[in-house]
Amino acid sequence: MDRQNGTGTTTRILDVAERLLQVRGYNGFSYGDVATELGITRAALHYHFPGKAELGQALIERYAARFAAALEELDATAADAATKLRGYIALYTDVLSADRMCLCGMLAAEHRTLPDPLQRAVCAFFASNTDWLRKVMEEGCADGSLRCPGTPGDSASMVLGALEGGMLIARLDGDVARFTAAADQVLSGLTPARWPAAQDTVTLGPGLAGRDTPTTG
Repeated sequence: MDRQNGTGTTTRILDVAERLLQVRGYNGFSYGDVATELGITRAALHYHFPGKAELGQALIERYAARFAAALEELDATAADAATKLRGYIALYTDVLSADRMCLCGMLAAEHRTLPDPLQRAVCAFFASNTDWLRKVMEEGCADGSLRCPGTPGDSASMVLGALEGGMLIARLDGDVARFTAAADQVLSGLTPARWPAAQDTVTLGPGLAGRDTPTTG
């Protein structure tokens, strides 16, 4: 989508649009909102992204790629499945602490109003996350770091639903501590009492909350 020397502008457009989507939702911002924050014309915005659907698709692809990279890092560095699950929960906490929502979670709430390509992309994001969580549960059940109350697939769906739903509730008053407490309950229900908590913090790459700094030009 970048054209000639437009890479920097494209990135700034995506940064601003991502923040607006994570705070307001897909239907809660317009091209005009993005253009105003960046100090560019709508025509310039359309030059990089012909329509809002194309912008939304690019946002999902970038967010999903960052999320996938974070999961790959957890797979490579976490000592056991329980530590992977803690790291996964930390991804959500990081986003909520920045006063944002999971980008695809926001889109899921508006799923029926989205263009078909965006609907499919959001479904693919959650299918990928559920699959990763299922594998973590299978690993944890095998190495003893996680309890298995049901099938790994059921547990994966429960974890994902609890985190996405917990973010929505916490967003009502911005109470991150309430989300953390709920997430801890989910984790404690899946972790054997005899299994020690990880002592090392899993350090991930760039967060999922975004770090946009709108500039003019």
